[in-house]
Amino acid sequence: MSWVVAVAQMLLVAVLAPFTIGVTKAVRARLEGRAGGRFGQPWRDLRKLLRKPPISPADAGMFFLAAPPVLMATSLIVAFTAPFVTTVGVGGSADLIVVVGVLLLGTVALALAGLDTGTAFGGMGSSREMAIAALVEPTLLLSVFALSTRVGTTSLGRIVEAGASDPARVFTPTSLLALAALGIAVLAETGRIPVDNPSTHLELTMVHEAMTLEYAGRDLAQVEWASAMRLTILLGLLGNLFVPWGVATELSPGWLAFGAVALVVKVLGLAALLAAGEVFLAKLRLFRMPELLAGSFALALLAVLASTILA
Repeated sequence: MSWVVAVAQMLLVAVLAPFTIGVTKAVRARLEGRAGGRFGQPWRDLRKLLRKPPISPADAGMFFLAAPPVLMATSLIVAFTAPFVTTVGVGGSADLIVVVGVLLLGTVALALAGLDTGTAFGGMGSSREMAIAALVEPTLLLSVFALSTRVGTTSLGRIVEAGASDPARVFTPTSLLALAALGIAVLAETGRIPVDNPSTHLELTMVHEAMTLEYAGRDLAQVEWASAMRLTILLGLLGNLFVPWGVATELSPGWLAFGAVALVVKVLGLAALLAAGEVFLAKLRLFRMPELLAGSFALALLAVLASTILA
């Protein structure tokens, strides 16, 4: 039963991911006074790309070909095991360190693909991506460690369950520091403003887009879909870790349906909030990014130290 629920959870995240991107684009367009597209437009774009054959550069090697399925597989693994709908069974068995490591594996695969093409823009994007990842991944770990120290485990399912059943034990005023640090880390990990602008194609400012310029057809569809899933995964974890109510704690149909609805509401709500914030923010210069990311790391470290002292 738990395996069936985990598969259903994975499919829900996969289906929800393009709508998450659609919400961010639609909300941002409305706030900027543009017509914009519908919430389901990313699904239409993926459908067109999936019908087209992939095209590889002449100098591309195995890393370029392997990156899209690896990126997709890592996203599906996290969606399969992390506590999005339920904390029971396989769907809530993920460990914090494993989740961050699996997400980093996808980042490294895409960075190697950018280098494998032999283009200047691909190498530039890969170097920038790894520089950002070097500061973002420790922040992801530390920001959740601030909660795990109160619970005594790095199991994401048990952290969410403890937060829902006994919030006074898990959450303290210092949890706001961890929330701020994790929010900044999510922006950097998913290439959103102010770290990166997903809607630009200016070569000198690209990070994520520079690594995917050479992809086309089905390969590009996998990369775009996996990137949307990573945004959905991180927003879902952000919502469930700090607002854990609504996550199913038993495998009954009613609880699971309620957990699925709660996940959709949390993810789309955070996506709309993210898009609204991007309207009022500007992309930082490349040499100012370490200051922001180092600041988020300091916030996460302070949250861990304070949680340890107050434990």
